[in-house]
Amino acid sequence: MTPPLSRPNLAAAGRDSAAAPVRIVHFGLGAFHRAHQAWYTQHARDRDQWGIAAFTGRSDRNARLLDAQDGLYTLVRRGAGGDTSEVVTSIVQARPGSDLPALIAAFSRPELAIATITVTERGYRLAWDGGLDREDAGLTADLAGLASEPFGGFAPTTLLGRLLLGLDARRRARLPGIAVVPCDNVPDNGRFLSTGLLQAAAEVDTGLAAWISAEVSFVSTSVDRITPRTTAADVAAVNRDAPFQDAAPVITEPFTDWVLSGDFPAGRPCWEDAGARFTADIEPWERRKLWMLNGAHTMLANGGLALGHETVAGAMGDPRLREMVDALWDEAAAQLPAEVEPPAYAEQLRTRFANPRIEHRLAQIAADSAAKLKLRIIPVAVAERAAGRPAGACAFAVACWAAASVVGDVETAVHALSPVLAADGGFVDAVRRGLDELGRRGAA
Repeated sequence: MTPPLSRPNLAAAGRDSAAAPVRIVHFGLGAFHRAHQAWYTQHARDRDQWGIAAFTGRSDRNARLLDAQDGLYTLVRRGAGGDTSEVVTSIVQARPGSDLPALIAAFSRPELAIATITVTERGYRLAWDGGLDREDAGLTADLAGLASEPFGGFAPTTLLGRLLLGLDARRRARLPGIAVVPCDNVPDNGRFLSTGLLQAAAEVDTGLAAWISAEVSFVSTSVDRITPRTTAADVAAVNRDAPFQDAAPVITEPFTDWVLSGDFPAGRPCWEDAGARFTADIEPWERRKLWMLNGAHTMLANGGLALGHETVAGAMGDPRLREMVDALWDEAAAQLPAEVEPPAYAEQLRTRFANPRIEHRLAQIAADSAAKLKLRIIPVAVAERAAGRPAGACAFAVACWAAASVVGDVETAVHALSPVLAADGGFVDAVRRGLDELGRRGAA
C-alpha cells in the first residue's frame, strides 16, 4: 500500500518544457517500460517531439499513480557504490488499458509513429510459433466480439484485441501506418507478433488484415535492464528528503542495452543517443541476452530457491551456483558468434548479478520457469549435445527447475521441456546428478 504523501507530488514540480506531442503509444505501463523505452526516449536529442501515451495491462494502479503526477516519475539507478536519480518526463499520458476511447484517440493522431509493447511473454496469448492460441478464451472472445460488433462497439481486453482496435481506428481515419515494436523476451519478437496479429486481423476483418500487411512494420528487439519491482521501502527512501513526493518511482541498475531491427515508416526518436543499436540481424544479440542473462537468471532463481536464497545477489554468492552460472555462460558462448563479444558480456553480468543493492527477487524470476527454460536453456543444451559436448550446466539448470517444482520423475521432467533431450540418456543422467547434488546441499 502506498503511504499518504506529506508534500506536493511531482506534478507540482512541473516539466522543464511543454509536454511533447503523443507520437508513441505503449502497452504495458510497468517498471520495465519506464526504466527502458521511456528512459531512452527521455535521453534522445529530439525528445521534445516524442511524447508517450502509456496504457496499463491487467492492473490500473500505475495509471492512477502516474496520472496524478502528470506522468512524471523518479528513476533511480542503483549501483553497488551508490544511487543517481532523475525525473523522467517522456510519458505525457498514463491511462488504464480499459480506457478505449483514449486508446482510439491516440491511434487516430496523424503524427503517431510507433506502438511499443512490454506485456511479458504470456501477455501475447499466442502459441510458440506466433500462431493464435485457440484455447485462450480471452483472445477468442475478443476476436469474435471485434468481428461481430461495429467499430468501437466492443471492448476488447487482450493486447491483440486492443492493438487491432487501435490500428483499425487508424485505417478508418485514412492515416499512414506505424511501426509496432514488441520489447519482450520472445525470440524474433517482431515476426512472432506479426504472425499472430495478422492471423487475428484476418478473423476480424480481411480489409484490416490487408491494411496491416501493407502499412504496418514490425520491429524485432532485444532489451536488457534489470528492473525489480519497486517496494514500499524503495518509495520511502526516494521520498525521504525529496522536495516533491513520488508515489511511483522506479529502481533499476545502471546498465542498459537495446538492440532493434526493422523499419520505422513514420520516423523514430534518436534512441541511439542513449546507446540503442540498430542492426540488420538481431538474432545473435537476442540469443546472447536470452541464453546468458535470462538463462542464468532462470538457473539462479530455481537453484537459489531450492537452497534457501531470496535474491539474485544472494544466489550468486553461493559458490556452487556461481560456478554453474560461469559454466552455463561458457556453453552459451560456444553457440554465439564472436562479434557479440560473449566473454565481455559475461564479465558485465557477473558484476550486475553480484550488485547487492538491486534486490531482484528469485520468486519473481522463477514464475513460468518451464516456458522460460524452453527458450533460454534447451536450445543451448540441444546444440551442445549435437556438438558432442556434455551440456552439464544446462542439465544443472533443468535440475534446479525440477528441484523447485513438482514434476514427477526426472524423465518426465526432461520430456516436458524437450523430447529430444529426454531421449538422450547422458543428458538425463546429468540432470539426475544435479538433482542429487541439490538434495544433498539442501539437507546440509
